[in-house]
Amino acid sequence: MTDRFSLPDGFRYLPGYFDRKAQTELIEAVIEAVEQAPFWRPCMPRTGQPLSVKMSNFGSLGWVTDKDKGYRYEARHPETGVKWPDMPDVLRHLWSELADYPVPAEACLINWYGPDSKMGLHVDFDEQATDAAVVSVSLGDKARFRIGGPERKGKTGSIVVSSGDVVVLGGASRRCYHGVDRLYPATSTLLPENYFPGGGRINLTLRRVNVA
Repeated sequence: MTDRFSLPDGFRYLPGYFDRKAQTELIEAVIEAVEQAPFWRPCMPRTGQPLSVKMSNFGSLGWVTDKDKGYRYEARHPETGVKWPDMPDVLRHLWSELADYPVPAEACLINWYGPDSKMGLHVDFDEQATDAAVVSVSLGDKARFRIGGPERKGKTGSIVVSSGDVVVLGGASRRCYHGVDRLYPATSTLLPENYFPGGGRINLTLRRVNVA
């Protein structure tokens, strides 16, 4: 972390939150989920440019985006029309432990980052429940996570997140720009090659969408 940047209030970094056994169980849950709701590559609004990550979701709602309708939450897979798979109990418990919110998460984004994937600086702004934290789990290869302030061009700092780490964006940090600069390929053996060709990183992001 740079010495000129102070972490925003409400930001929490919990390294090694999940041990290897728990990480493996989460990946097994992801594999089971994408049999019902396969990975697809979302597109940016207006331009139709594909994101560099592939996506699926757990929960009653899933985050989707495409050229015509933009960013939103929907109850069904945008390509198959099938409902999203249920959220695993371990993720429900994680939300209860860390989110400090009176009602459960409704969505858990499943982002698959390949070796060259990244995520530009952005603010999660598609939910009505803007007072609810975002809880994020890293699985697989290490990645450089960057966070700034409420202005896109403000100062930023970064940390390298490893498999099993958890990040919480609550309080003021909920409205701060953040993203993923890069992956560090082949830094983890967690993701089985037969399901995740080329390996990479799975990021699970828990969110509350609707106001309680």
